[in-house]
Amino acid sequence: MDLDKALAQLNQVTKNTLMETLGIEYTEVGADYLIATMPVNSKVHQPMGILHGGATVALAESVGSAASFMFVNTKEYVVKGIEISANHLKSKVDGVVTAKATLIHKGKTTHLWQVAVTDEQGNLISLCKITNIVLPK
Repeated sequence: MDLDKALAQLNQVTKNTLMETLGIEYTEVGADYLIATMPVNSKVHQPMGILHGGATVALAESVGSAASFMFVNTKEYVVKGIEISANHLKSKVDGVVTAKATLIHKGKTTHLWQVAVTDEQGNLISLCKITNIVLPK
């Protein structure tokens, strides 16, 4: 897998999607992980002026789903998220958050990812888990 080409493709397919609206950008990929960033500003705030948990979950699901997408033959299979959970541990007002999806289990039909969302100093903002199903087209 050409990792630079894969990142470019991921960022290209986000045009005119929620990922583009939220400013999510895929930045790094490895053999068992994918990293993306999202700016924290008023577009992703809840009314109290802090990062909305739903925006954080959208980031986690985006990076976890994209990670599964990268590791299957997309000509033969489709990836769909079937479960996501999140523990929000710290507030964030502005700056950037980084989500790293790390592969926990890669089965024939299910993938399990842990997604750690951190701030610029590496503080854990949220810890998420996403399960994806891999189905034949």
